[in-house]
Amino acid sequence: MPTREAQSEPKTAGQRNSGVVSIAQLIGLASGYLPEAEIKRVREAYKFSDSAHLGQFRATGEPYVTHPIAVAELCASWRLDSQAIQAALLHDVMEDSGATKQDLIERFGPQVAELVDGLSKLDKMEFSSREEAQAENFRKMLLAMARDLRVILVKLADRLHNMRTLDIMSPAKKRRIALETMEIYAPIAHRLGLNEIYRELQDLSFQHAYPLRYRTLKKAVLAARGNRREVVGKILESVEKCLNDSRVECQVYGREKALYGIYRKMIEKRLSFSQVLDVYGFRVVVKDMPNCYLALGALHQLFKPVPGKFKDYIAIPKVNGYQSLHTTLLGPYGTPVEFQIRTQEMHQVAEKGVASHWLYKGDGEGLNTLQTQTHRLLQSLLDIQNQTGDSAEFLEHIKVDLFPDAVYVFTPNGKIMSLPRGATVVDFAYAVHTDVGNRCVAARINQVIEPLRTVLKSGDVVEIITSSHARPNPVWLSFVRSGKARSEIRHYLKTMNLEDTVRLGHRLLNQALEADDLTLESMSNEAWDRLMKDTQVSSREELLSDIGAGRRVAPVVARRVLMALGRSDARVDQATQGPNGPRAPIVVTGCEGMSVQRAPCCLPIPGDAIIGYVRKGSGLVVHTAECETARKAIRKEPDRWTDLTWDDNIERAFDVNVDLQVLNEKGALAIVAATFSDMGANITNLTMSDETVNRKLLHFTVQVTDRIHLARILMALRRQECVERVARVKGKNFVKTRNLVPSAGSSGGPH
Repeated sequence: MPTREAQSEPKTAGQRNSGVVSIAQLIGLASGYLPEAEIKRVREAYKFSDSAHLGQFRATGEPYVTHPIAVAELCASWRLDSQAIQAALLHDVMEDSGATKQDLIERFGPQVAELVDGLSKLDKMEFSSREEAQAENFRKMLLAMARDLRVILVKLADRLHNMRTLDIMSPAKKRRIALETMEIYAPIAHRLGLNEIYRELQDLSFQHAYPLRYRTLKKAVLAARGNRREVVGKILESVEKCLNDSRVECQVYGREKALYGIYRKMIEKRLSFSQVLDVYGFRVVVKDMPNCYLALGALHQLFKPVPGKFKDYIAIPKVNGYQSLHTTLLGPYGTPVEFQIRTQEMHQVAEKGVASHWLYKGDGEGLNTLQTQTHRLLQSLLDIQNQTGDSAEFLEHIKVDLFPDAVYVFTPNGKIMSLPRGATVVDFAYAVHTDVGNRCVAARINQVIEPLRTVLKSGDVVEIITSSHARPNPVWLSFVRSGKARSEIRHYLKTMNLEDTVRLGHRLLNQALEADDLTLESMSNEAWDRLMKDTQVSSREELLSDIGAGRRVAPVVARRVLMALGRSDARVDQATQGPNGPRAPIVVTGCEGMSVQRAPCCLPIPGDAIIGYVRKGSGLVVHTAECETARKAIRKEPDRWTDLTWDDNIERAFDVNVDLQVLNEKGALAIVAATFSDMGANITNLTMSDETVNRKLLHFTVQVTDRIHLARILMALRRQECVERVARVKGKNFVKTRNLVPSAGSSGGPH
């Protein structure tokens, strides 16, 4: 027989905060499930906290100790263990008094001390801004949470009580704290399945960040509550009778959606309040899983389901372990009504999340699923931390993964993977394994080959195609969504760039030392130590990387090498001459990575005479020897220029720009494209413009192996009747027709 849960108005922040905080209430709550020995430890923690905060008051005028007591009460209501309650009572003593971590270890043991340390801010360190300090504090807290989940549970209780008592603060401070709560703490509560806390934090944040909108919407909801009471009562009566006739034992709850949930729906769907019809929803709690589906069938017989609005989170739980059946039905008067159907165990997990692990110490499948999902979240925090050096960058990655929206896709073996909404093939590849992400080149989605930037949809079956020669591309950062993918890509690029610049720096410094018949390999460890001390670097790799990245000039460092060796006959200031004649140029292979770049002003290819410019922060930039930009720069900074030569065995292709003037006739473009293809040149870009009514200018970017390959291509193009003029264009800006070389009677290599 269904039973009806009495409807009650949601409590406001003021109503929730009206109770008197006292140690007696806390002890009463804790005594309900903790043994007397643990209660004694809780009392000791209270006495220590009371003494540490003696003479301190909150902005509300209350003694400061009332705050840690209130936080501990929340933890006790979740039935957390005594160590967590002790940590709640002590969570501010390290910041607000002279207590140290060692003091806490001696009085309360290492576990309580670790919890308190994870909750304490980094107030002893200096930061350049409030944002940097906050980012580092969040980083510390989240990593402490990864080691012990109780850290975040106590922190959420701390933030919840602070939000409930925020009224006394200035409007600017209230808004800052509210937005911080909305951005960080509410999503964490949601990811951990703490939906009660999640909804309350959202509503409190909405109230303090946007007070006028909050008051206006609250007034509208109160007015609508009376108008819709008749409809809600009629639906409840019909649902109870229907489920009773179907012999489904259950409890039926009528619930009003949270204010922030209504507000967010209005913003996202651009609706007025009167257009938001599903302000009320209903929850059906049954005894076991089979009855969930029986109740669903009965409700679908009672009211017509809305197509596309059914979600089975029992078969496929959310990332935070949440399980329920969701369906939207057309109720009386055509009003859409949302129903959630779940078991009692699912209901506890849905409301208490990971805290239900302490509330209900069972071995049920639901709890195991939740613990598995939580472990994955914590592991992802550690993975991202390992690949991220900067606290702000770490927080940026975490924020992405904390957003509640998700898509669910399948591996070819049928395993379900949860990803942030908007995730691409690259996000999926990194979710499978870092090596798969680093080597991915495409994907087979539902048996169809798709590119890496394809956005995934729930239900997609995804198979990643990899290549042993592939590696992450910086462009991927513009479309990946998950924090793990973003941090892994950045880590790989930083690592590879470091290796490239170290190798380049080694070659540049060796070239500078050749003038004095020296090599880095001949230097002793003692000489290296003197050089590192003199240049104020911590390692050889750091010094070589600085040279390769252009932060130091090789000839200047070479002088310091001679000083470290006790040599006074330095000739390294001579740019090109050594004692045995001209200095050997650096060999460019084209595979150096990001540390060696082709100058966009001249785009050199193998066969061109080349010189190099060591640009600060960008490594070595390769120019053609006749490049006007390079010639002007040499006069200003001669020490930064070096001779280069191409390797004899380059196998890769290089982009080069080619302009053509063709007759505006049928098939001309096809003929030109076919000529490029026949000559083994891949077209990577094509634009066109009108020269005259009868002529078109075609601007191609094609890939060639060297200057000879390009000369053969241009010669083949000149033989086509539709081609009037053709020329290589050095640089990104295409030239005008007057610069093109006539094809008739022309000869020679590319210009």
